[in-house]
Amino acid sequence: MFSSNPFDFLAGSFITNDVMQAYLILMVIFVAGGTILHVAKKQSARYFSEMAAKHRSNAKRSVGAGEKMGIAAGILVNEVALAGEFCNKERQASHFLSMWGFILYCIGNVVLIFGDATSAMGANLWHWGALMLVVGGAWFWFRIRVDVSAEGTKWYKLVEADIFIVSLMLTALFGLIWSSQAAGQTLGMNVATLFFVLFAISNTVLFGSVFWSKFSHMFFKPAAAYQKKVSKADGSNLNLPAEYDLADPATHARYPDLPLYMGTNPPNMGKGIRARAAKNY
Repeated sequence: MFSSNPFDFLAGSFITNDVMQAYLILMVIFVAGGTILHVAKKQSARYFSEMAAKHRSNAKRSVGAGEKMGIAAGILVNEVALAGEFCNKERQASHFLSMWGFILYCIGNVVLIFGDATSAMGANLWHWGALMLVVGGAWFWFRIRVDVSAEGTKWYKLVEADIFIVSLMLTALFGLIWSSQAAGQTLGMNVATLFFVLFAISNTVLFGSVFWSKFSHMFFKPAAAYQKKVSKADGSNLNLPAEYDLADPATHARYPDLPLYMGTNPPNMGKGIRARAAKNY
């Protein structure tokens, strides 16, 4: 199954290769249009621009082009490629599987529909990507997001923000079932057709709901991470208070009432919230 093109099942129907190509192009338009409308509604571009200008005015030093390129490269490797932004290892693994599964799934679609329909590589990318999506999405939904003991969140409670992960997981799941039936016909042609219809619907919801879902956040998060690291490098530090050594006499001279509250030799306050590993959503 993994090396066969699931779209071969559509041969002889009205869904020709031209129709599938037009559909994929339409989904790309949906993503671009939904993201642009989302940015316009939330005024994200304006926010990032204003924050960048504010940080530049509070900067303690200038960050050169080479250093900025290094920061960007680090974000691409750590935050984007390895999902290193998550302290929770389970959340990191779930995000890693979902993100790379989605990338492989999309590449597989392009190869099979716009390239060589007989490509075993394209078919493997499509199937393995979908499988990674199912595992990563189910891991997040049933293990991380659904936290009945801590937050009372049940698996069937849906909100608008859940459109992305639910439609993504269902698209991959329906696609795998459809592909298995199209390849083996274990339950008959009607079952394969049913799961293809479900696959097409969930796929359309996934790409057509970008304006309402968290799909577009995947484009914003690297930009936010980059801005955060640049602001830390130039000293503006997102306009947060500076970090001081509480045992430093210079700090005591700057804040004379500090010993009154914390003593002349303040103890190490420890890791605080980081002392307990994060496990909740």
